[in-house]
Amino acid sequence: MKFTEQHEWLRVEDDLVVVGITDHAAEQLGDVVFVDLPEEGTTVSKDDEVVVIESVKAASDILAPLDGEIVEVNQALTDAPAKVNEDPTGDGWFFKMKIEDLSALDEFMDEAAYRAFID
Repeated sequence: MKFTEQHEWLRVEDDLVVVGITDHAAEQLGDVVFVDLPEEGTTVSKDDEVVVIESVKAASDILAPLDGEIVEVNQALTDAPAKVNEDPTGDGWFFKMKIEDLSALDEFMDEAAYRAFID
């Protein structure tokens, strides 16, 4: 698993990159009450706003960590946005994307580097 400075995690499953937010980000947000997901088939560029999360504290944007295509979204979050708080690195994932070159993930932090970043 890799991590961004925007508190997103990235996990490779087959040839796709699954994107969600970290436990730390979920705690900072507070109770998530709404998630606005992108359309499947959307082509995104790095740093595009892709997901909007609304919590009891604030609204936040999730940015595309890489250039690619959104190939699947977690529709379960539409009816149960609290999954983001309950299991941010599991059932609370936001979208899966196809990127051209998986080696692009090498630029992101590993878990030890991310832990140091948030401390």
